[in-house]
Amino acid sequence: MFESGADVARALEAAGADLDPAQVQPNGVDLTLGAAYEQTEPGRIGRDGKTVGDRAPLSDEGEDRDGNGDEHDTAYRFEPGAYVVEYGEPVRIPEGHVGFVYPRSSLLRNSCMLNTAVWDAGYEGVGEGLLQVGRPITIERDARIAQLVLAEAAHEDTYDGAYQGEGL
Repeated sequence: MFESGADVARALEAAGADLDPAQVQPNGVDLTLGAAYEQTEPGRIGRDGKTVGDRAPLSDEGEDRDGNGDEHDTAYRFEPGAYVVEYGEPVRIPEGHVGFVYPRSSLLRNSCMLNTAVWDAGYEGVGEGLLQVGRPITIERDARIAQLVLAEAAHEDTYDGAYQGEGL
């Protein structure tokens, strides 16, 4: 069974997320764009471990919409291609649950797709996704791009992998 958006919001707030009420949806919580990167070096996934390729921060347009100098008033211009996006909220997946992140439909309607992985019980961090861009698009920092949902799940252990605590 999936949890309500209010329950997901409580889990995120317990992890330190400062949510806008508009982020809380009936069945999940919208995650925002925190930062964007281009992978500049190849990675490696082997039987004995993994290496994430180097990344460079994507330049934002430096647009200051309201003139107050706030870095969150900036936007990213994405050309067709693949980008790593970092969400703007810290996440903690509660015991007895598994997290799934889905793209918001506004991405899909703009020829973009967001690919993610399963977030196991016990995972804590500021997660990432793969943004695939089919047509040029501008996305403002802190714009809602994804939705996190939590489902009840039986499990033996909790997450204690290499990405535990990422971005915190």
